[in-house]
Amino acid sequence: MQGAFRIQPATAADVPVILQLIRELAEYERAPNDVVATAEGLHEVLFGEKPAAHVLIGREGDEPVAFAVYFFNFSTWLGRAGLYLEDLFVRPELRGKGYGKALLVRLAQIANERGCGRMEWAVLDWNDPAIQFYRKLGAKPMDEWTVFRLTGDGIAALASVRTRQD
Repeated sequence: MQGAFRIQPATAADVPVILQLIRELAEYERAPNDVVATAEGLHEVLFGEKPAAHVLIGREGDEPVAFAVYFFNFSTWLGRAGLYLEDLFVRPELRGKGYGKALLVRLAQIANERGCGRMEWAVLDWNDPAIQFYRKLGAKPMDEWTVFRLTGDGIAALASVRTRQD
């Protein structure tokens, strides 16, 4: 698995690799049973008519060893797009080689090219190595913000609420 490290945008042919890296990330984040993504679903959402996200794959030689999943959001206060990093993962045995930093540098270049006003991402509060890594790169935690989430049934329940506009 030796060779030069390179970063490339994922293609539809990379869907099986992306799914494998997602599973490895879930294992690392102590949630292996939470992955419900399928190759077919990823193909549609990443490479279909309206792609919802983009993926960069980091390869050492020909071997995929890292990935970053990102999409563009919008800041009303800045009046500009932002880049949101959904996932960044480097296989644990290959950490410390600068691959994560290289992926973040490439993402910053993309954000800069697109005129983004900021880059944001979330990190699990127990993941101290990642927190320290991000701080070292100059990222600041947004401690005053709390993330909220609705999923399947919660989305459906809220969508079915009747409002005065109905």
